[in-house]
Amino acid sequence: MVQTAGHFLSGMSARCFLFLCVLCALCVSLCNGACAEVDSDTEAVAGHGFKLGCISCKMRGEVEASAIVDWYFRAKGEKEFVHIYNYDGGSPIIIDDRFEDRVHWNGSRKTNDLQDASIYIHNVTFNDSGVYRCFFRRTLSYDAYEYETTAIKVVHLTVVAKATRGTASIVSEVMMYVSIIGLQLWLLVEMIYCYRKIAAAGDEALRASAEEYLAIASESKDNCTGVQVAE
Repeated sequence: MVQTAGHFLSGMSARCFLFLCVLCALCVSLCNGACAEVDSDTEAVAGHGFKLGCISCKMRGEVEASAIVDWYFRAKGEKEFVHIYNYDGGSPIIIDDRFEDRVHWNGSRKTNDLQDASIYIHNVTFNDSGVYRCFFRRTLSYDAYEYETTAIKVVHLTVVAKATRGTASIVSEVMMYVSIIGLQLWLLVEMIYCYRKIAAAGDEALRASAEEYLAIASESKDNCTGVQVAE
């Protein structure tokens, strides 16, 4: 009985351990400390503000680094990119007059180790449609030398008169909520299952221990009786 209860507890504990691992993974996924290279939105509404996203994560978090970011723009009908913005961790520089007083830094702050180089455009116009290029120049500082890396992010921006949502976006959002609700229900069921199994296993283990104790006591009593008869 004790061995059977032990096997039961072992199997139940493995399932509950898996449940706890999934729960911890979900908690970790909600943390915001890690860097994630999320693509920028590509549709802006005329007359509103818009964030041009640009994220380039550093692969070695323990290595000190500094970065300089440059933004370039090629409007519809144009062939060449024009330098419009520069940021090196200090004061930003707006180079193109078309964006004067309309572009503000919306990325990493109070650090030279830039990973988020997003900018925000106020009062978007139809002339802002085109291709934007975000250019990272990062210098990694090691003990004996420095190593330079580059990264380029491209955003194809379309300016519309009214916000629209594609079918794929709607379906993705619905599926996301369905998945979240389904996972929460599954976690609730697993919690109830584990609680009941632990309670049942505890009672069965106590009964098994009591039966084993009674069996040992009975055997000891029989042995004592046999010794007295022999005398």
